[in-house]
Amino acid sequence: MIKQLLRQITRWAGIGALLIVGYGAGWSAHDGALAQNPPRLNEIEKVVSTLYFQASPSVVAISVIDPLYGEYSGGSGFVVDTDGHIMTNAHVVDTTDLTDSYLEVSFYDGTRVRGEVIGTDVDSDLAVVKVNLPAGQLKPLVFADSDNLFIGQSALAIGSPFGQKWTLTAGIVSALDRTINGLGSYQIGAVIQTDAPINPGNSGGPLLNLEGQVIGINAQIISEDRANAGVGFAIPANLAVRVLDDLRVKGEVEYAYLGVRNVEDLTLRAVERLSIPNNTQGVVVGSVTGPAQTAGLRTNDVITAIDSKPVGSLGVLLAYLAINTDPGQTITLTVLRDGQTLSLPVLLGAR
Repeated sequence: MIKQLLRQITRWAGIGALLIVGYGAGWSAHDGALAQNPPRLNEIEKVVSTLYFQASPSVVAISVIDPLYGEYSGGSGFVVDTDGHIMTNAHVVDTTDLTDSYLEVSFYDGTRVRGEVIGTDVDSDLAVVKVNLPAGQLKPLVFADSDNLFIGQSALAIGSPFGQKWTLTAGIVSALDRTINGLGSYQIGAVIQTDAPINPGNSGGPLLNLEGQVIGINAQIISEDRANAGVGFAIPANLAVRVLDDLRVKGEVEYAYLGVRNVEDLTLRAVERLSIPNNTQGVVVGSVTGPAQTAGLRTNDVITAIDSKPVGSLGVLLAYLAINTDPGQTITLTVLRDGQTLSLPVLLGAR
C-alpha cells in the first residue's frame, strides 16, 4: 500500500503543516482496522498515518529510574534487531550522577522491561541497550543509506518529547553535512538538520523517510529555551550503523585518528590570505600532529578531497573518517598548497 501512495505523493508540493499524531489523534492507536484505513484522509495523510502505525511498535520510550525518586530522565530509542538490541543516544542512558539506577524500556503495546546498556560511544553520542524479550515481540526498523539524502525530502520523527510518548512530528531535511559536538573531545560530521519538531525526550528516537527507514537518530536542537525552534539535528544513519556494529560485537568503537586540529571551512578571509581561487571547496588545516604531521601535512594546507571524495566542509571530512576508516588504514588526502595540488598518503592512527 505504502509504495502506491509514495508514487502519488510526488504530485503534492509537500506536507506543509506540522503533523502531530498521538493518543489524541481522533481514533484508537490500537484499532487495527482504522490504523490501516483511517477515515477522511488525503493521500499524503494516509502515507504518514500508515507509516506511524507501522513504525511505532519499533519505537521505545526509555526512562532512567532512581529507586528512591522515580524517573530521573528520559528519551527515546528504537529496535534494531530481533535479538533485543535498541539504539538510542548515549546521553539518554547516562547514569553518571546516580547509584542503583536502572533503565525502564516501554513499548507501544504496553510492555515494560528493564534494559541493559551494552555499550556507549561518547564521540557519536550513541548507545546500544539490550532487552530480554522473545524475537516475535521485536520489530526492527531498517536503516536507509544516509549518503543518498537530499535537502527538501520529507522527514518524520517519532519519540517522547516532554514525556509525551509515541508522538509523531513531520518536516523536511533542511540541510546536510552539519557538524555538532559529541559528548567527548570530538565532533560529529555529516549531521542531518531538520525542521521536524524535536524537543527534550525526542533524543535517541528515529528520524524516518516516507518508506519508514531510519535516516538519522535525533540528538540535539538549537534553542534558547530548550524547546523546538525549527533547527534540530540527527546523527546520520550510516554513522549509526558503524557504531551499532562495533558496540554489539566489542562494546566500544575504534575510530581512526588523522591528527589535524583547528580545521575550519573556507572563508573569504582565508581565501584572500592564502591567495586561492574564491570558488575553492575545502577545509583549512590549523595545526597538525601524529599521522598527519608524519605524512607531511602542514598548517594552512587546504584539504579538498579524501580518497577522491570532495571535501566541501568539515562535516564531510569528519564523517568520512568516522564511517569509512579504521586505525592502521592508509588514506589519500588531496591538498592545495602554494598554488599546487598534492596527493598525500596518510597512515591513520587510533584515537
